[in-house]
Amino acid sequence: MVTVEELVADPHPTLAKIRPIGWVEALNSWVVSSRALAITVLRDPETFTVDDPRFSTAQVVGPSMLSLDGNPHKAHRDPFESPFGLAETRRRFTDPVQQTVDGLMAALEHPADLRTGLAGPLSVAVVALSLGLPPASASTVLEWYTSISESVSGVSAGRPVTVEGAAAFAELHKHVAAGIDSSDSLVAAAAHAGLGVDEVVANAAVLMFGGIETTEGMITNALWHLLTHRDQLDLVLADPSLLPNAMEESLRLEPAAAVVDRYATRDIDLAGRPIRRGDMVTVSLAGAGRDPEVFESPDDFDVRRANARRHLAFASGPHICLGMHLTRLETLVALEAVLKLPGLRLAADSPPPRGLVFRKPSALRVSWDA
Repeated sequence: MVTVEELVADPHPTLAKIRPIGWVEALNSWVVSSRALAITVLRDPETFTVDDPRFSTAQVVGPSMLSLDGNPHKAHRDPFESPFGLAETRRRFTDPVQQTVDGLMAALEHPADLRTGLAGPLSVAVVALSLGLPPASASTVLEWYTSISESVSGVSAGRPVTVEGAAAFAELHKHVAAGIDSSDSLVAAAAHAGLGVDEVVANAAVLMFGGIETTEGMITNALWHLLTHRDQLDLVLADPSLLPNAMEESLRLEPAAAVVDRYATRDIDLAGRPIRRGDMVTVSLAGAGRDPEVFESPDDFDVRRANARRHLAFASGPHICLGMHLTRLETLVALEAVLKLPGLRLAADSPPPRGLVFRKPSALRVSWDA
């Protein structure tokens, strides 16, 4: 029987074994690991809802666009939607992201942990800028984020909300509520659109920690893949136009958010499996990305893969990631900067990606030629 620890360390053998869908006792959930079936579930919120008391993120931060469906979901998401469109993202964030990356790269000391020295601080700075929140140190926000994301992961594994997670959210609540007083902030706009303070805070928390997690994970996972596949790195260094596709290929292999949970609202058959009303159905975005029906040699990292962008790393349907254009922009700018370091190499003791809900290396220790 598969254990939670096995899923944390390396879920891919289990996902391949149960594809397209199988019951995983350790999660008390059906797990979907084929791309076609994942899309079926993600695009049918009437049958597979997020609006359930067991939804892990809602237990920590309260109801938000992430944990509501139908009209309530629309009411929570709409005030935040347009500022994160592709054109608006490029207009608002290209220069600030580049400036932030330049500053962080200039401050790097050799050798460096690129997770704490670049990926984490970049994601915190940009998501705070995007929401118009009051200034807070990257380390403070990352402490909140770590406590909250660990609490969410624990809930997904069947454990209660942690004291640390609840305390961190209380601090975040005060921080975001203060931002509502700023007339030109996105959180203030959401409040003016009719959301209450608790609703604004819950949605800001989802965007903040989704933005931090997605960006930090995308950057560290992509660099880990490139630095552990020297032949692929050489291809990118020889032809930088391959870098965007290398980023997508990393997303396919190890999406920063590996799973999303849904709950069946009625009895239904999925690929011959009898799903009962109330059953949890976990969609493995990581499993969908390695579906051999869609991706040839699915476990290989191939920066020239023609269909790499068919991954579901940002999910699909009404809950598709709101900040996907912004996190792609941040990741690409960061990768371009890091790959300019001469002789860049990964330390032998730098760990691989791991995690149940959120997957990334806990550190990305690198050195380069001075």
